[in-house]
Amino acid sequence: MPLILLIVALVALRYFEVWKFAELSWWAIGALMVVAFLWFEFLEPMLGFDKRRAHNEDEKRRKERVSKTFDKK
Repeated sequence: MPLILLIVALVALRYFEVWKFAELSWWAIGALMVVAFLWFEFLEPMLGFDKRRAHNEDEKRRKERVSKTFDKK
């Protein structure tokens, strides 16, 4: 996600020609977009980061459900 925020910030700074970002090449920003695409489409699923995040959320919900059930008694 920080990579996407960086891309959005760079596009905005380049578009509005702020400071030294006005000289930044659109090709560099486009290359960063390609890197982000490759990361989110191929590397993240291959390394299991997407499943790990989903598993952690499920585990958190399970613990909350168990604690609610046993705290009421």
